[in-house]
Amino acid sequence: MVDEKPALPPGNLLFPLLFQSFRLAIQPSKLAIAFAAVAIIGLTGWTMDLHPTVITADSFTVLLPRETSTEPQLHRIQNATELDLYAEHGTPSLRIFVESRRALGNRVGVFRTLWRFGAEEFHRALYAVFTWDPPRVIRSVARGLDALLWAFRWHTVYSLAFFTVAFTVLMGAGGALCRMTALQFARAEGLGPLKALRFSWRRFTSLMGGSVGPALLVLAFGAPIILIGLIGNLPGVGELLTGLLLPLALVAACAVVITLLGAAAGLGLMSPAVAYEDADAFDAINHAFSYVYSKPWHMGFYTLVAIVYGALCYLFVRFFAYLLLATTYTFLRIGFLRQDEKLEAIWPEPTFASFLGPAGSLPEGWSLWLAALLIRLSVLAVIGLVVAFVVSFHFSAHTIIYALMRHRVHGTPLDEVYASPNGASAALPSFEADSGAIELDPAVARDGGSDKGPQTSG
Repeated sequence: MVDEKPALPPGNLLFPLLFQSFRLAIQPSKLAIAFAAVAIIGLTGWTMDLHPTVITADSFTVLLPRETSTEPQLHRIQNATELDLYAEHGTPSLRIFVESRRALGNRVGVFRTLWRFGAEEFHRALYAVFTWDPPRVIRSVARGLDALLWAFRWHTVYSLAFFTVAFTVLMGAGGALCRMTALQFARAEGLGPLKALRFSWRRFTSLMGGSVGPALLVLAFGAPIILIGLIGNLPGVGELLTGLLLPLALVAACAVVITLLGAAAGLGLMSPAVAYEDADAFDAINHAFSYVYSKPWHMGFYTLVAIVYGALCYLFVRFFAYLLLATTYTFLRIGFLRQDEKLEAIWPEPTFASFLGPAGSLPEGWSLWLAALLIRLSVLAVIGLVVAFVVSFHFSAHTIIYALMRHRVHGTPLDEVYASPNGASAALPSFEADSGAIELDPAVARDGGSDKGPQTSG
């Protein structure tokens, strides 16, 4: 289905175009791609969690350092996991927790632990956005990074395997979502999910390289600093050489900081660069960094608008999903004819905060157990759709931001997009019947048009 092209906002304001992100992200074809990616990642994590390795405890008391009082301060953590100890009190407390609880055998999976922790911090950050509490947002982001550090440090093999799969799947799905959004936003042309996935597969190395490239640059710029540190270990002259080479280390550190800041602000522009320009990894990084550093205030403002608008859209989608589950539950309760115990056993009443209801084991009895399992799978599918919307919105919004930044920096028309011979925007022109037979070049007829579509000024 082809929609009408959106009209440009009056004046020089482009940010209202970001409000198209919801309409573009909620489309069934995009939700299907995002849901498939979420399902693959979830199934991978569930499968790997069949061998749980994260130590847990119903409660654990941490002895805090003394500050003003002479009495020791105690902090009790309920339903504690390794990640809770690491995020709240750091490595020393985590080591004590692991050593004291290792023999008890209470364990859960890494994926389950990360999912619970990440969901909590995501919703805390969401609340902080609406209460305009930037420090709390930053703290939630920092705790999310701490969770990743914990996973890679304490469960290295698991994390390498899982995040390789997750990153690969997200890059493939993200490339397809960005391509579909680019064509719809620029030319109001629809693109089927299979064609979008083929485009993503064809440019997969560019998508992966654009996202991994900044990390490789950081390692490359940081290597001289590490080498200077190693030189400092030489007896007698090591410290002297370190002092002499410190200016070189500062220059390398400056390059590291520039790369980190550019990656933090422009990482979301890598996949849209491939979708819009059919760029390789180097060009994608170059475009993203140039837009961030050429117009940093525009980039920051567009990102802020996308975050606030995305938070509102997420609440709407989550509320709709909650109404769906709550309505189903209410009518089921009526049909169960006061046998609330049976319904409660197979499906705890959903709430806005927890669609699955209170966590607990499946009921005894094969019929109740099987019914509860099937219901949980259905509810998980609804949760997966909500998460799929978040994924779709992320890539859709960043694709629009890329188009706006490209227009701001280079003056590129908003409707200019690479026309793939195997995708949309490359159809052969139609000819009137009375214009006579026209013989096309065999290569053009075979490829479905030229590689470059028509370009119009915006």
